[in-house]
Amino acid sequence: MAFRPIHAALLALALGAAAPAFAAPSMTKVDVAAFDPDKDGTIDLKEAQAAASAAFDKLDPDKDGTLDAKELQGRMTAADLKQFDPDSDGTLDKKEWLAAVAGQFKAADPDNDGTVDAKELSGPAGSALVALMR
Repeated sequence: MAFRPIHAALLALALGAAAPAFAAPSMTKVDVAAFDPDKDGTIDLKEAQAAASAAFDKLDPDKDGTLDAKELQGRMTAADLKQFDPDSDGTLDKKEWLAAVAGQFKAADPDNDGTVDAKELSGPAGSALVALMR
């Protein structure tokens, strides 16, 4: 019997070498530096909101002051959009966007020290925060 790719995959799975199919990308210190103007190795809420504010401006090509589902480009689920859209108009203005960032920042800061580091950004809540800042 010839050794086929399926055999290699089964062998890797049996040996525990398979990684989750949808593993969240991990953040490195270099990535943290992109959002860390004071270079302390962490991101505080003010820094996160400054980066997210700039991201909002880039994501709003029609400059109408709101982001709709298309402009969000998959950065937020439909459920998240609904949660952070208190006026239920199907869009987020900058105030609503920054409230979403604050909520996601809180989720990404499990030790409640007011900052997120590379380790905290590597988890699902941190990855979601990064999506709002990029």
